[in-house]
Amino acid sequence: MTPELTALTLAALLQAVQFLLYAIPANFELGPGYTMSARDREPSKQMSERTARLGRALDNHFDGLILFTIAVIVVTFMKITSPLTAACAFTYLGARVLYIPAYAFGLRPWRSLIWAVGFLATVLMLLSVLF
Repeated sequence: MTPELTALTLAALLQAVQFLLYAIPANFELGPGYTMSARDREPSKQMSERTARLGRALDNHFDGLILFTIAVIVVTFMKITSPLTAACAFTYLGARVLYIPAYAFGLRPWRSLIWAVGFLATVLMLLSVLF
């Protein structure tokens, strides 16, 4: 397996961990009556600020993972893996790991800077295929 595919696999597993970090407290805070319903209505009580942030960080990872997956697929199928693309892949992964606590604890401006590092690493992977 290429380093880029390894990073993608680890990023997917990180997403599963992130889901649990959000879902467990959300279920406790909102109660099974809401979380097991069709969710056609707003919850009768609000989640804590930290749990809501964990949910937004999870959503953000879904968004980032799409572009990162495209980058890994293109690099892998084109057989243009290199030390640069491997470094970019693990930079993305590291940024995603750091992003979770940065978002959960409201660390500004670090959260945005960490996000930017992961995004730029992904874009650099895509650009490396073209040049």
